[in-house]
Amino acid sequence: MAADTNSKYSVDYILKSLLAGGVAGMCSKTTVAPLDRAKILLQAHQQQYKHLGVISLLRAIVRNESFIALYKGNGAQMVRIFPYAAIQFTSFEFYKQASSILLGSKSHVGKFISGSLAGVTAVTLTYPLDMVRARLAFQVTGSHVYTGIVHTVTSILKSEGGVRGLYRGYTPTIMGMIPYAGLSFYCFESLKYFCLAFLPKWTAKPCSQNTGGLVLMLPAKLLCGGFAGAIAQSVAYPLDVARRRMQLSLMVQGQERFSKNWFSTLVLIFKEDGVTKGLYRGLTVNYLRVVPMVAVSFSANEVMKQLLKLDTGMSI
Repeated sequence: MAADTNSKYSVDYILKSLLAGGVAGMCSKTTVAPLDRAKILLQAHQQQYKHLGVISLLRAIVRNESFIALYKGNGAQMVRIFPYAAIQFTSFEFYKQASSILLGSKSHVGKFISGSLAGVTAVTLTYPLDMVRARLAFQVTGSHVYTGIVHTVTSILKSEGGVRGLYRGYTPTIMGMIPYAGLSFYCFESLKYFCLAFLPKWTAKPCSQNTGGLVLMLPAKLLCGGFAGAIAQSVAYPLDVARRRMQLSLMVQGQERFSKNWFSTLVLIFKEDGVTKGLYRGLTVNYLRVVPMVAVSFSANEVMKQLLKLDTGMSI
């Protein structure tokens, strides 16, 4: 049985859940920070690196800039990802509880909607920080436009339409987040249920504090998270490309046409670069980063919740 402190309405549960989610987000993003920067440079056709592949791009960054440059923008990422992941994981539990009342605890639609709403909630509250992180990561040594987080924010506010500038690319982000977060949480929860219900001998171990009396072992957590991330990203990737092109459009001369709206940006990308070299440009590096990132994110969240004596089980 879960402890009384696991009530999802208690302050103790909320604070512990926020901490677990935030730490999980920081672990996952730091793990893949070099690939994250490579993805941004590839998606937005950074002039110095646009002709390179993933591995050659990473080598070129180290050679032309420095090893630390692989983590450029990661400071802003940590400022963003802690509240983002904390809000996403915690709000998912609240949405899931509400959907179980309305649709039943085993509703597939309820899990998908809960994940989507959790993603939308987290993005809406932290989007300006993602904009700042993208701008900083896109810079290369010798051609810096911004000196840091505060300077980036103030520059955007002054020259790009105030708060509206900080939310450029928000619409495709939300449209991409609905299937991405929905499928991520749905797939993880479904795979977790499958492991606990049908493969407990190989994937779980006894845990008296959990609902169902079982907890997933770490390798199973990582596999469930990795598969969930791969499936979700395959569906949502073109909108992620559109988001980046809109976020970075006013940093590069001649790219202003990508700043109008999400639909025109998608159409322009398709017309100019096609599907594989446009809408799905950088997908290879994205798989390399998304699979371990989502695997670490879900796993770290569950491990942190176990350490904090929170329930990570489910009714079988």
